[in-house]
Amino acid sequence: MNDGLSIGALARRTGLAVSAIRYYEAQGLIRPWRNPGGQRRFQRSDLRRLSFVMIAQQFGFTLPEIRQELDRLPGGRTPTKADWANISATFRTRLDQKIEALERLRDNLDGCIGCGCLSLPACALYNREDKAAAAGQGPRYLMGDRPE
Repeated sequence: MNDGLSIGALARRTGLAVSAIRYYEAQGLIRPWRNPGGQRRFQRSDLRRLSFVMIAQQFGFTLPEIRQELDRLPGGRTPTKADWANISATFRTRLDQKIEALERLRDNLDGCIGCGCLSLPACALYNREDKAAAAGQGPRYLMGDRPE
């Protein structure tokens, strides 16, 4: 294993297609080197990096967001538990925010199911005269803003 992992070995271990690994390489998420024969070689720590990428994507993080966090990991050594703990703290905060937003969405939509919007003034999402636009773009009330 001193020669690193081949792209095929990395694909087998992660369950990713070789083309996906190349794509993640192009996105700067992993950085292989070339052996004397010109073949890509990967560090064993790239297994953990790619696993992290797959999980983070499932939680709705974008590749640029994931890359930003992975760039905080050391390049010359295998990341330690403390390195990963620093990243997880950032992601935990972001996940908590996403969970709160999803709960608000769920709770507001519960009142809408079957409503048919027969009483718009009583609707939690109703935006009379587009007043919510003053707070910015998007579904402001679902994002946590409250009507006056």
